[in-house]
Amino acid sequence: MTKTLDIVLPCYNPLPDWAETVVNSMSAIQTQLPNTNIRLYIVNDGSTKPIQQKDIDYIQRNIQNFTYLDYSKNRGKGHALREGIRHCKGDYSIYTDIDFPYTTDSLVKIFQQLCQQDVEVVIGVRDEHYYKNVPPARKRISKVFRFLLKFFFRLPVSDTQCGLKGFKAEARSIFLSTTINRYLFDLEFLHLAARKFSNKIVPIQVELKPGIVFSKMHINTLAREGWGFIKIFFRSLLKQK
Repeated sequence: MTKTLDIVLPCYNPLPDWAETVVNSMSAIQTQLPNTNIRLYIVNDGSTKPIQQKDIDYIQRNIQNFTYLDYSKNRGKGHALREGIRHCKGDYSIYTDIDFPYTTDSLVKIFQQLCQQDVEVVIGVRDEHYYKNVPPARKRISKVFRFLLKFFFRLPVSDTQCGLKGFKAEARSIFLSTTINRYLFDLEFLHLAARKFSNKIVPIQVELKPGIVFSKMHINTLAREGWGFIKIFFRSLLKQK
């Protein structure tokens, strides 16, 4: 029986060559998964630089199963992914970023692990090599955040923010129940998923493609997401009572 994989990409002010990157990446994935029916969903999260119709047409010509969704106001990556995943009907869903920053092999490993019987969620985990490719400030923030996760939450993984994750249909409904729109939506999802099937969440080490450049994280973003972290923590305490 042919498996069906939905790949969901949030999109916000992408680089000029983004459409070619998407087509080339999807072609490489399909080559490694020839017996899988792959469907692509791209969600434009209110980009302030208008998405060119020629780019959408280019993707449409080169990818048979492609759905483009958009809305005018920027709502955040978590919101965009929920919009895309709400349309998914396949056996498996995987989300990553519009520039496909992780290697094709990494995404394929996520999918292959998802196909195992006793697995519901697969989480990409970044190794030490990843931190050689990020700005020093972002590296420190990421490591502090992982420490806080170990201290405050009982999760099967400490790296919740890697932008490559996959899940089956049952976990899809859990993802759609999340409410955080920006940075911490991953943590909220894993926190909810772990309460239902922590023994079915599997970490997989993933690798970045060469030359990937990460954006800086602004102080106002940290303040906003710090409040989100507190809300998830206290929600966790209430559920334990």
